[in-house]
Amino acid sequence: MQCFFGIGCYVTQYGPQIDLDAVREVIDDDTAEGFDATEFHDRSRYDPEELFDELGSIAETHISDVPLRQLVIELLTDNADALKRLPAATRNHHAFSGGFVEHVLSVTKTALHLAEKYADDYRQIEPPLSVSLVVVGAILHDIGKLIELDVRPESSTYTARGRLIGHILLGRDLVREKAAEIEELDPEILLRLEHIIVSHQNLPEWGSPIAPHTPEALLVHYADDTDAKFQMMARALEQAATSDEEFTDRNNPLWRAIFRGWNVGEPDA
Repeated sequence: MQCFFGIGCYVTQYGPQIDLDAVREVIDDDTAEGFDATEFHDRSRYDPEELFDELGSIAETHISDVPLRQLVIELLTDNADALKRLPAATRNHHAFSGGFVEHVLSVTKTALHLAEKYADDYRQIEPPLSVSLVVVGAILHDIGKLIELDVRPESSTYTARGRLIGHILLGRDLVREKAAEIEELDPEILLRLEHIIVSHQNLPEWGSPIAPHTPEALLVHYADDTDAKFQMMARALEQAATSDEEFTDRNNPLWRAIFRGWNVGEPDA
């Protein structure tokens, strides 16, 4: 049960004590009054609205293939409210409200940088590296989590389809459904996009039935993997901020003690 404390209550402090006059269950009208359940739980340190707008801007300006751009923009627009609330996972990395768009934007920016770099470095390869396809794949690589996760402010769990099918195949299905509405989308481009989605986790034990077999899929995989693992490491360091130990403990998703430095906790550190 979610409770709303802003109406019909007073707060009196006696040291650390709080006295509540009334508590009631949240109703739909409270949202219109400004109540936001995510304010009481872990959430992105960034504004999801701003992250989402930046993601849309990248799609508009860096996807030159018009049917691909239409596919991405429509999927983002159709699911805007859910995508801004969605976590990137139930645990491990970006497992909080707004975590999905924070993660996807970060992956997209990294993948775009890599795509532009390698497209310039390897101009002789055929077919040329597609920057548009890399950007689209980065934006949509986790889109299946819209169906995989049952999102709640306090925590998220897996839906039945999430447990039995998983976000990779669910994401491919979402892309296929939208692609069927776009007559001019090239079938080979769609195949390459589907491959990015199904291969982005690289290994069967991580959920992918096949490893990356195209340059675009390779770049999206490493951009995704880097962002997820760096957030895990950064989170472990943040949680150890008050410690004076040289290493964090191993109780983190990476299952490793992370070196903090010789002089942590000292006044001049």
